[in-house]
Amino acid sequence: MKTLLHIDSSPRAVRSHSRQLTARFVDAWRDANRGGRVIHREVGLTPLPLVSEDWIAAAFSNPADRTPAQRAAIAVSDELIDELLVADEVVIGAPMHNFSVTASLKAWIDQVVRVGRTVDYPSYAGLVTGKKVTIIVTRGLSNLSPGEPMAHSDAQAPYLRLVLGFIGITDVTIVYAGGLTGSDATRQSSLHRALTEIEALATK
Repeated sequence: MKTLLHIDSSPRAVRSHSRQLTARFVDAWRDANRGGRVIHREVGLTPLPLVSEDWIAAAFSNPADRTPAQRAAIAVSDELIDELLVADEVVIGAPMHNFSVTASLKAWIDQVVRVGRTVDYPSYAGLVTGKKVTIIVTRGLSNLSPGEPMAHSDAQAPYLRLVLGFIGITDVTIVYAGGLTGSDATRQSSLHRALTEIEALATK
């Protein structure tokens, strides 16, 4: 039985385009993987705790030596990493905020990038292997594709590829839905293209 980890990171609820697109991915994935399990991790509307002094101390200490405060600080990280490790596939809804990821998605990343669990030390080899990740990127701007006037401003997609690769995930596909603050025609065209791509990816 395959498992899909579904991550939503938009602070918007019903008005979120990324949520609409990840939901369609999940529906198509369920159709293609009858009996499959979906784990939904909501980080946009239910923000995660930020990394703290106790978190850092716990992450870099022997588990047997951790204080109660350190064990409490690292508990969410352990839960999120367990979800990631058990998943065969991951879909991430990632709206662009100020040319990069949302604060909520960055908090998830900071919780799951951890020495000894997802990254080996001192080799820095990624320990999360054999996963397929689809990132659905939504943008008010254009897709910032090469040749476009603001293509140099994309600090989102390259970062996500980099940090996922650091923990061992290299099978990453990014679906772009840009221009969502443009005209109705532009928005609908972009969403239609994204939905077509999503349905094909989810059923592979």
